[in-house]
Amino acid sequence: MTPVRDRLLALDTCVLSDALDARGLSGAVAGVLPVWEGARLAGRVVTMRTVPADGRASRSHLGTAAIERAAEGEVVVVQQDTGRPFRSATWGGLLARAASLKGLAGVVVDGACRDVDEIRELGLPVSAREAIPFTARGRIVEDAVGVPVRIGGVEVHEGDYVLADGSGAVFVRAADVEDVLAAAERLVARERLMAEDLRAGRRPSDVLGTDYEEMLNA
Repeated sequence: MTPVRDRLLALDTCVLSDALDARGLSGAVAGVLPVWEGARLAGRVVTMRTVPADGRASRSHLGTAAIERAAEGEVVVVQQDTGRPFRSATWGGLLARAASLKGLAGVVVDGACRDVDEIRELGLPVSAREAIPFTARGRIVEDAVGVPVRIGGVEVHEGDYVLADGSGAVFVRAADVEDVLAAAERLVARERLMAEDLRAGRRPSDVLGTDYEEMLNA
């Protein structure tokens, strides 16, 4: 595990989003959620984009190039550029098995996933917009790997970082990650002190008050 990944996993998406807010940065995405309860992931991003097949045959099975490109502990991030409602899944059980065997940290799909029960059994963290049973065969193809993608309106580049949990997904640009992590860690320390004050019996209005709002200025 890399030091950055370790630090991300010690946080949650909410505090990371707060740290981005404090610096006027975007990166938080709502509605991309774990396909099995309790799944969370963090790591350096490898990107991939899928598009409607429109009669084109796939040159190779979608997802395989991204898995082969990614290193252990990295996260495949997929833009499924097919519009909604989703009528095909970009990620499924065999891809999840291949990713798991290679030691990838997980997958984030701005689109649909299938084979959720199999993925849960593998223990591979996957976050997606929704789960559906429909195959990608004849419906979508892999358009590009290693290119900038848009996830929930956020532009994501290969080499950026992601943290995903039950609240959503948050992306941090590689150039900003050290500063954002340090800010998030300061927020966690302050929230921990506030939680201790609440347990000690202090009134919530005294503990939270204006100090809570001022935390973003840390």
